[in-house]
Amino acid sequence: MKILTVCSVNSGKIAPFVIEQAATLKEKGCEMDFFTVEGKGIRGYLRNREKLNRKINEFHPDIIHAHYGLSGLLANLQRKIPVITTYHGSDINDRKILRLSKIVIFLSRFNIFVSQKNIDIAKPKKNYALIPCGVNIDIFKPLNRNECRNKLGFGEEEKLILFSSSFDNRVKNPALAKEAVELLKNTRLIELKGYGRQQVCELMNAVDAVLMTSFTEGSPQFVKEAMACNCPIVSTDAGDVKKLIFDVEGCFICPFSAKEIAEALQTVFFLNKKTAGRNKILNLDNQQIAEKIMNIYRNVVPDRHSVG
Repeated sequence: MKILTVCSVNSGKIAPFVIEQAATLKEKGCEMDFFTVEGKGIRGYLRNREKLNRKINEFHPDIIHAHYGLSGLLANLQRKIPVITTYHGSDINDRKILRLSKIVIFLSRFNIFVSQKNIDIAKPKKNYALIPCGVNIDIFKPLNRNECRNKLGFGEEEKLILFSSSFDNRVKNPALAKEAVELLKNTRLIELKGYGRQQVCELMNAVDAVLMTSFTEGSPQFVKEAMACNCPIVSTDAGDVKKLIFDVEGCFICPFSAKEIAEALQTVFFLNKKTAGRNKILNLDNQQIAEKIMNIYRNVVPDRHSVG
């Protein structure tokens, strides 16, 4: 079965979780290719229509799998190849984009949502499933804390907090994170920007906790990857985080209060130990998630090539 993945490269690269999902699907027998969208907003996406049509004529996919609502809108401008669209959160949580995503939900042969909250907002009537993006548990795993700190140039006694994104991402609410950490003595907040995948794993093992203060999320990879590293997590109630970290000792959900976030981080410092988050996240490894997606592919084109 031939799958054409349609996704954005507006950040300068394809999102790692999209690449990893495609790689795992390839391992399971799919022939995979990418069409990358350059351009922002609905007009920027729609300018890629002719290029996408040429790619379809060259590759002859059985299915187009679009990631994010605007990619799904572009993919559905043609009606020859069935489209599966995965919604990752920003395409549902933003009211303006939600209106377009609802059109995509209607046009797509099948829809995948990464969190129940997004399903509740979008209210699809049929042909949908809840499937969070998988975690690469081979990359993200527990490592020795001091070895990671030495490798990254951190002191062994420093109090370190890893923020969930770059400080210029407003949706991630960095101002609240900075305000909370400023209430703590001798504590440094690290911006997650410019690191490779292995380095992010090392960071998650080196720091005392990770911090996510987002206004909205889908099913954040940042939290799932931190869980795979058994790293303590302090987060606002965004996306499916509450469900993910429920009953994991050393992980906390906080309101949008710098004081309460700082208190949760102080508790993490006091506990001074890894969590058991990895055990809870193993059912979301890339292999199991890919198999669920494969089943959708088989149902969408049952008369095409067999897969797996």
